[in-house]
Amino acid sequence: MPAVSVNWMAILPEVILAGVGALALLITAGRRGRAGGGILALCALGAVAAIAAGFLMKTGAPAFSGSVAVDGITRIAVVLLAFSALMTLLITAGYASRWEVESGEYFALILFATAGMMAMASGLDLVTIFIGLEVASISQYILAAFRWHEARSNEASVKYLLLGAFASAFLLYGIALTYGATGSTHLVQIAASLKTVGVLGNPLLLAGIGLMLVGLGFKVSAVPFHMWTPDVYEGAPTAVTAFMAAGPKVAVFAALLRILGFGLDAARPEWMMLLWWLAVLTMVFGNILALVQKDMKRLLAYSAIAHAGYVLVALVAGADLGGIGVLYYLVVYSLTTLGSFGVVALVKKEDDGGTAIENFAGLGWSRPWVGLAMAIFMFSLAGIPPTAGFIGKFYIFGAAVQQGHVWLAVIGVMASLVSVYYYLRVVVLMYMRPAPSEAPFLIPANAAITVALGLAVIGILFLGIYPGPLYDTVHHAVTGMRDFMGTAAAGM
Repeated sequence: MPAVSVNWMAILPEVILAGVGALALLITAGRRGRAGGGILALCALGAVAAIAAGFLMKTGAPAFSGSVAVDGITRIAVVLLAFSALMTLLITAGYASRWEVESGEYFALILFATAGMMAMASGLDLVTIFIGLEVASISQYILAAFRWHEARSNEASVKYLLLGAFASAFLLYGIALTYGATGSTHLVQIAASLKTVGVLGNPLLLAGIGLMLVGLGFKVSAVPFHMWTPDVYEGAPTAVTAFMAAGPKVAVFAALLRILGFGLDAARPEWMMLLWWLAVLTMVFGNILALVQKDMKRLLAYSAIAHAGYVLVALVAGADLGGIGVLYYLVVYSLTTLGSFGVVALVKKEDDGGTAIENFAGLGWSRPWVGLAMAIFMFSLAGIPPTAGFIGKFYIFGAAVQQGHVWLAVIGVMASLVSVYYYLRVVVLMYMRPAPSEAPFLIPANAAITVALGLAVIGILFLGIYPGPLYDTVHHAVTGMRDFMGTAAAGM
C-alpha cells in the first residue's frame, strides 16, 4: 500500500478554523456563561488568519493521496468562504447580545461549518466532498435553531434537518451508484473510466449522476429542491441566514466545477439537458415567487434561488468561459448577499423581527448610510451597472451565448428583468415612502457591522468598475484546472 501524502499546508485554512473553533468552545466551557466579545474577536481573527493562509497557499500536486486539490479554484473558494465567515461574525457583532446568540458555541459552529465547506470545495474524491458537506450541514442545522426560545427558529431547524437528511441520502446513494459503475469515487479515476467504458447504455451511472444532482441541487436551492429555503431563511438568526445564503453555494458550485467539468465531462450530453432545465426552472420560479413576498428575508431567499439558477447557466455553458462565469459570479453574489442581510440585521421590530419589507420605508432618510448601502446591494442583485452584479451576469450569459445556448441566455435575461421590479421596490420604499407610524427599532451600526457593510459596498463598486483583476484571477484558476487534473492523473 502506497504511503499517504500528508501536506498540512494544503488544508491550513481548515486547520486554523477548526483549531480556533475548538479553542472557543474550551474557553466558553471554562466561563460557564456567555462568551462575550472576546470569543467573537478570537473567531474573527481566526477567519482573518484563514484568509491569509488561503492567499499564501501554493498550488501543487494533490494532497492526502490525491483526495484534496491544491489549485486556483481551491484558493479562490477558501478565501471566499473564510471571508464569508468573517462577514458573518461582523454582522453578528451588531446584534448578538440583544438577540441572544452571543455564545462561544455559536461562533465555533460558524468556523466548523466553514471548515467543512472548504473541505468540500477542495475535494477531489466524492467521499471527501460528502464528508465536507456533512460537517458543514450539521453545523448549520444547529445554527438555524440557535434562537431556541423562538418557535420560528426551531421550525426552521427541523425543516432544514429533515429535508437535508433526505438530500444527503440522495447524494450518498448517487455516489454509491457512480462507484458501482466506474469502480472509483476519485474524480480522476472516474474520468479515466468513462473514457474507457463509455456512458451510453450505463443506467447505473446515469442514475448516480441524477441522484447526485438532486442532493447537491438541494444545497444550492435549485428548483424543485428549494422548498426549505424561504422558511429556513426567515426563521434562522439573520447573520446565520446570510451565512447559509453565501457559503454553501460557493462550496457546492466549486465542487460541481470539478465533478461535472472534469470527472463527469465525458457524460456531458447526458447531464447537460437535465442541468439546462434545472437552470430554467430555478431562474423563472425564483424570480416570479419573489414578486409577491412581503418579508425581506423571504424575498432574499427567493432571490438566492434565482441567483443559483444564473450560476447553473454558467455550468451548462461549460468550457473555460462557463467556469470563469461561475467563479466570478460567486464572488459578486457573496459580497452582495452578505451585505444585504447585514442591513436586514440592523432593522428590528419586536413583533415581527423587523424583516417585513414595509419596515424599510424611509430608511434612506432616517439612516442615510445604511439606506445607500442597501440601494447598492439591490442594484447589484438586479444587475444594474456600474455594480459588479451587471458584470457577473454579463459573463454568465455571454458564456451561454458563445457556447450555443442562446435560448437559455434569453430566458435568463428575461428572468433577470423580472427581478428588477422587486429589487427596485425596496429602493422606492426606502427613498419615496414615509416611515411607518410604528417605526421599527434600528440597531446602532457599530464599528464591526459598519466595516462589514463598507467592505461589501467597496467590493461591489470596485468589481463593477474595474473587473480586470478578479477576471484574470478566475481565468487563471479555470484554465489551470485541467493541467492540475493532468498532474493528478499522472500521480495516481
